[in-house]
Amino acid sequence: MSFEEQPDFARQVADLNKYGQALNRCETVEEVVSLTLEAMSLLFEFSYSTFIEVREGGPRVVHSTNPRLSSGDEASAVAKEALETRQTVIASDERAGIAPESDVRATLAVPAQVGDEVTAILVTRSTSTDSLGDEQSRPLEILASHAATAVSNIRSRERLERARQDLETRKEMIEMYDRLLRHDLGNDLQIIAGFADAVQMEVDGQAEEYVGKIQRAARSSADLIERVGNLVSTLERQDEPEPRALAPLLTQTLDNVEHSHESLSVTYDAAEFDYRVYGGELLDSVFTNVVSNAAVHNEGDVHVDVYAVESSPEEVVVGFADDGSGIPEDVREQIFEMGAKGPDSSGSGFGLGFVRALVESYGGSVTVGESEAGGADFRVTLRRL
Repeated sequence: MSFEEQPDFARQVADLNKYGQALNRCETVEEVVSLTLEAMSLLFEFSYSTFIEVREGGPRVVHSTNPRLSSGDEASAVAKEALETRQTVIASDERAGIAPESDVRATLAVPAQVGDEVTAILVTRSTSTDSLGDEQSRPLEILASHAATAVSNIRSRERLERARQDLETRKEMIEMYDRLLRHDLGNDLQIIAGFADAVQMEVDGQAEEYVGKIQRAARSSADLIERVGNLVSTLERQDEPEPRALAPLLTQTLDNVEHSHESLSVTYDAAEFDYRVYGGELLDSVFTNVVSNAAVHNEGDVHVDVYAVESSPEEVVVGFADDGSGIPEDVREQIFEMGAKGPDSSGSGFGLGFVRALVESYGGSVTVGESEAGGADFRVTLRRL
């Protein structure tokens, strides 16, 4: 008999919906675990229920009513099979128990997943029946879907909160360097420039040439301090990330950049970017900096293909692949450091450092590799709803 043909089908569906709503209100994974195990006990009245969380370190037991299992234990073979196959697994042979002398006669393991990401595995074991079927697996799959959504949302909130905390720490450090540059170093440069002006009136020949070099170095350093100060002021004004529609923002930005550079052409399909992502008011500056780099750092005409990749249920990658001269592999990581620039660059070196600082403040990341055309391929990863 199928799940839908059960006499208490309507009641089970109503119970599942109630638990689903309650799970979505949970603030922690621990709350999700407790509520899910409660629901499993109500739905099935089986002997043992286990909640296994899936993280980078592998699947581990969070809590179980089985006395043989403790928090932190490795997942059983049946649970690992459910994780690997992304499918519900039913075991009624020697695989059902977790030990040879176990009294378990049948086991059901269901992966809780959002998209392709498995966040947990729900396992229920029975000591009273040898056969488990659709009437047990279907309601547990529905419950697993609710639990997966709840865990995924909690993890997203945790990552966003960490990004906000990182942003505050970053701002504090930047403010300290800003005071150091503007006050201490700025005053020293004024003194150097003042004495250089005075000495220039008293010397000639090679000494005068040396004084000129001192003056130019002082002016260049003062200009750099001013540009760093402007960057600091921009980051200090940066707001906390909030959901934004990606397609219209990207469309407007690409139009503006393309009109600003005659040598630049862009291929872009707005339909690929129908996402809402977390970002601040300066998200357009991230895209502007990346695309402008292709025009500024390549000779002649350059084409940029802008594409989207849904890397996970929680992230989307905005890619910018150009057909320019590319970026040497040994400097790809360095170009994102504040002040770093290529040997032929006339810029300040703060453009891509600025990009990384902003993207990371939104809980994302930015990398660069080689495009299929041999140019640069920048990839901006953003958190999405």
